[in-house]
Amino acid sequence: MITQNITTTITGAKAIIEALKNLNVDTVFGYPGGVVVDIYDELYKDNSIKHILTRHEQSAVHAAEGYARATNKCGVVIVTSGPGATNTITGIVNAYIDGYPLIILTGQVSNNLIGTNAFQEANICDMVKTCTKAAFQITSAKDIQDTLYLAYKIATSGKKGPVVIDLVKDIFKETVQLTNKINTFENDENKITTSDLTALETAITNSNKPLIVAGGGVKHSQAEYTLLNIVKKTNIPVVSTMMGLGTFPQDNSNYFGMIGVFGDNSANQLLTESDLVISLGARFNDKITKRNELNGKLFQIDINPDEISKNVKTDKFIIGDINDILKKIHINKDFSGWSKICQTLKISNKKQEKTTNLLHSFEVIQAIENYTKDKNITFTSEVGQHQLWTVKNLKFNNKNRKIFVSGGTGTMGFGLPAAIGASVADKSNCVVCITGDGSFQMSLHELATCKENNLNIKIIILNNGYLGMVRQIQEKQCNCRYSQTKISSPDFVALAKSYGINAIKVNNYNEIKPALDMAFSNNDTFIIDFSIEPMEIL
Repeated sequence: MITQNITTTITGAKAIIEALKNLNVDTVFGYPGGVVVDIYDELYKDNSIKHILTRHEQSAVHAAEGYARATNKCGVVIVTSGPGATNTITGIVNAYIDGYPLIILTGQVSNNLIGTNAFQEANICDMVKTCTKAAFQITSAKDIQDTLYLAYKIATSGKKGPVVIDLVKDIFKETVQLTNKINTFENDENKITTSDLTALETAITNSNKPLIVAGGGVKHSQAEYTLLNIVKKTNIPVVSTMMGLGTFPQDNSNYFGMIGVFGDNSANQLLTESDLVISLGARFNDKITKRNELNGKLFQIDINPDEISKNVKTDKFIIGDINDILKKIHINKDFSGWSKICQTLKISNKKQEKTTNLLHSFEVIQAIENYTKDKNITFTSEVGQHQLWTVKNLKFNNKNRKIFVSGGTGTMGFGLPAAIGASVADKSNCVVCITGDGSFQMSLHELATCKENNLNIKIIILNNGYLGMVRQIQEKQCNCRYSQTKISSPDFVALAKSYGINAIKVNNYNEIKPALDMAFSNNDTFIIDFSIEPMEIL
């Protein structure tokens, strides 16, 4: 870090704002409370940082993650102490597992009250130890600047993730000498050796049936074009995880689909048929089938050393940035013959078929795909059947068409606030949130945030009257005993109008196109409530 020694005396509250500005933070998400009023007072005085007021602290964290995904910046959240801090934990876990950089600033009671069970006191640092890259408590204003800079470096280095900074109330009014620092963070990532690259090149050259698994790490590394260029040259077949969707064009003949429990048969079968599986930032968690068949043929590439052999054992790996590694390897072998053989597996993919005359989810998503295929759109999704119909039927063939999903934690209530963060990041870009009637009720209060900030978000509700994914499990495992999965909902159209948002109900296929025309006719938030066959299964 290079520093320029220009100092001024300011309060701790102002020092926080100045440190954020010095880190080029221009947007924060949050919810005020009594302990953090001094920070909010400084935000009021200094309009260089835009604050997005969400209607719940969990939503603030999801929105900051959506913002981080859309911008490749570090998302920032400000909340108060006690319940304000604890309400952030689900969002923190989500960002930690999926690997997105956040700084969460939480208020804390005064020094003399810590440990007394004071009003709105919570030991947030201990609570988040297992789901953050680091957690700090600042008890003196002199530590504000260095702690924020360190938190930023930690959050944005290696496998990115959230860092919590707990701010004891006393520091806001303390005065501190602020040094204006010009920040350059040294790159201390793992160094890639020639022997590492040679091992990978040799493994590919000696293989007859290699397979690339594109995981979320490709997206984090921004290695999409590098991967595409390698495949253009070598014709190595590619599959993706759900988090890796959009990292390789799905209309490319060498793409064979998504792996996993609800993935494509062709993709899952290739895990078996291949003799070398090159994992690019994929975690191979318990939702990936055939993991036991990867033993002895997995070559794992990941920036996070903790992921190596975590779920599938391997002695072949490189720890480092995926884009850097792919740029440095040279493969002079063409696998087009193997790729041609793989094409026959595509006929094994399950066909989607209607079971009744009612509207089905896949029909809706296919109609949305056809309507938006030439548009640059960011999609978000919640968790459940609607998420899986979404990833199965949307196509991602260029970098301006992407999807944000909750991968590792499967968080209901993620999609709408993530859409808010993505829309705040670029208001000229349309964001489409595809949700279920259950998930939407986890965060529907954020309609106020959409309206207040004039966000261009189209909300697609696949309304089947059930917690559909759980109901499907009950159908198979509980002999159709649907315990507590039938769920009621408000009139979503009337609800939307109460927020000043336009909405429409759709009951049949012929109404889809006119509804989409209405939704996309302007840049306002719009809701389409689709009435879906309740017993549809994946």
